[in-house]
Amino acid sequence: MRTTLNLPDAIAAQAKKRALEEGTTLTDILVQGLKARLERIQLARALPVSKFSGGLAEGVEWDTLIAAESEGDGYR
Repeated sequence: MRTTLNLPDAIAAQAKKRALEEGTTLTDILVQGLKARLERIQLARALPVSKFSGGLAEGVEWDTLIAAESEGDGYR
């Protein structure tokens, strides 16, 4: 699909430079970034709650969740 994007000049220049350094295209850089962002959002929505006991899933601790939340990586 073709589309038009309005990117800040500095970000577009950085992305083009990175694509050149990696031997790829600007499109590939943008697709990778969008995929990573969408996956992160999807993962953040799933809370690790055990369906069997009603508590947290095995291996997940409240301290870990609280720390992740304070770092901005929390579950939402």
